[in-house]
Amino acid sequence: MILQAPFTHLGVRIEQMMRYVLYALAPAWLFSIYLFGPPALMLSAGCVIAAVVTEWLCHKINSNCQGSLGDGSAIVTAIILAMSLPPHAPVWMGALGSALGIAFGKQCYGGLGQNLFNPAMFARVVLLIAFPVEMTHWPEPSLHSWHMMGADAITAATPLAHETGYHIVKLTKLLLGDTAGSMGETSIVALVIGGAYLFYKRVIEYPLVISSLLGCMIPATLMYLFAPTHTLPPLQQLTSGALVFAAIFIVTDPVTAPSSRLGQWIYGGTFGLLVWLIRQFANYPEGVAFAILLCNGINPLIEHYTRPVIYGHNTPRRKL
Repeated sequence: MILQAPFTHLGVRIEQMMRYVLYALAPAWLFSIYLFGPPALMLSAGCVIAAVVTEWLCHKINSNCQGSLGDGSAIVTAIILAMSLPPHAPVWMGALGSALGIAFGKQCYGGLGQNLFNPAMFARVVLLIAFPVEMTHWPEPSLHSWHMMGADAITAATPLAHETGYHIVKLTKLLLGDTAGSMGETSIVALVIGGAYLFYKRVIEYPLVISSLLGCMIPATLMYLFAPTHTLPPLQQLTSGALVFAAIFIVTDPVTAPSSRLGQWIYGGTFGLLVWLIRQFANYPEGVAFAILLCNGINPLIEHYTRPVIYGHNTPRRKL
């Protein structure tokens, strides 16, 4: 990739950026731990420990890989993965996913900043394909989870599930997180608070977030207008599942997303459209992870055609 001058720097180091992301994840993560109890906390711990150990081993094996154990990127990957899994998933499964995501989704490409695919979503797709039963076991949230440590969780379908047909869930439940789903789907309010913090710290770009939401909402709204009995209401499409979580914390990954503004609009819009298509027509009720990996794969092509002209030159963009 050819870099273009002039260069600007916000003065934010990688370690600081990772801390900002963890701070932004904290409200939704802590509320989810409160809702789902000790199993969700142990799952998160297993993901983090496996990610850090795998990162350390990979750096020992290949000292030339980019990044360091102390930059915090492995912890961010582990928390995002944990928040995309069923809260009561086995700890070993979360640990396995973290190890695969770090080793094969990140370090195989050369370390931090070199990966083509988002490591957390890479790991989630692998786990979904390998363990479909465990990955579709959704516990019902309960404010008494910490007082029911010995009891089995009550399971329920997520608001996006197709098995029993479309059903309407109160908007207040979706906003506050009182629905079955992964930890990243629990509280839209907490996610928005984290996103606002990242905007304030200038860590994420608004075109990626807005285009991701619009890319799903526009076709969902049109579909609802023409066939309301065959699709979810637009607001439930927006607040159900991991769309908001992905738009704020995954699509905005600076490594796997385009750098140009035009490219960001195209990338985010494509992601949102793919999410809606998978939700509406595929066998999976949620399409975030698959949509992310597909967009990661076409990102080099988007970058190629939306790259600005080199500063000081009128040379047209190269063709493939």
